[in-house]
Amino acid sequence: MSTEFALDQMVTQQVRAWDVLDERVLDVMRRVPRERYVPHAYREVAYADTAIPLAHGQRMLAPKVIGRILQAVEASARDAVLEIGTGSGYLTACLAASARVVHSIDIYDDIAAAARERLAANGVANAEVRTADAFAEQIGTRYNVIVLTGSLPCYDERFQEALEAGGRLFAIVGEDQAMSARLVRRVSASSWTSEDLFETWVEPLVHAPRPPRFVF
Repeated sequence: MSTEFALDQMVTQQVRAWDVLDERVLDVMRRVPRERYVPHAYREVAYADTAIPLAHGQRMLAPKVIGRILQAVEASARDAVLEIGTGSGYLTACLAASARVVHSIDIYDDIAAAARERLAANGVANAEVRTADAFAEQIGTRYNVIVLTGSLPCYDERFQEALEAGGRLFAIVGEDQAMSARLVRRVSASSWTSEDLFETWVEPLVHAPRPPRFVF
């Protein structure tokens, strides 16, 4: 199967079929070569409908989930984006294809370094990747878009507080199999709206707070 055919199948049979109908998003996913961002051992399944393993037990999100994220946050050429959990750098590249700038952090230095190399090799000049723990430092800048690529066992308001007015936050919230993808919008200095988009499951962000456990 040619790369071009596999890419077209991914976009039409997986992404569009999962209610991603924004042609701008579909165009980005056609233009960003996913096979260049997967580990070499998984190149043959780069366009498969699956989450691809990375180091430290992390995974690339499935293409249809990437599509839903991009459609939800509606990144534009004026937007500054914060991505928590760089992973392979594929979502970073997709966000950078629409946004003004992307700042991405990953807790694992080797994952961050590999993503930087992939982004540089593919000419992505408006994305910066650094190693950091999102739960160990304050977010000192406000962003138009924030994307969390791992889940939050319990919702953490620090991320919505880092949005500019009109900004959008994508987070997956919940535990075990009860997780919901959520879009939060900051509508004013002191108010936000929240919408649940779809159910899914991803690994929690490292060091994400968990709900207290009751002991009887």
